[in-house]
Amino acid sequence: MGRGRAKAKQVKVARQLKYNSGGTDLERLRAELGVDHVDSDRNDEHDPYDELAERYADYVAVNDEDEEDDPPGSRR
Repeated sequence: MGRGRAKAKQVKVARQLKYNSGGTDLERLRAELGVDHVDSDRNDEHDPYDELAERYADYVAVNDEDEEDDPPGSRR
C-alpha cells in the first residue's frame, strides 16, 4: 500500500510529456533542479584542464611522430 500516489504522479507526468509537446519552461526546470542561472558566455572563465589538455596534445604528437618512423608491423 502507498504506491498509488507515486504511480498516479508518474502517470500524470508521463501524460504531460506525451501530450504536451509544446515549449519547455527552462527557467522552471532550472529552479526545480536547483541550478543557478549561468550565462552562456563562459569563455572568460579559466578552465583548469586547459594546461593538462595541452600537455596531452604534445605527448600524443610526439608519440605519433615516433610511430611514423617505425616500419609497419613492428612492435615496441
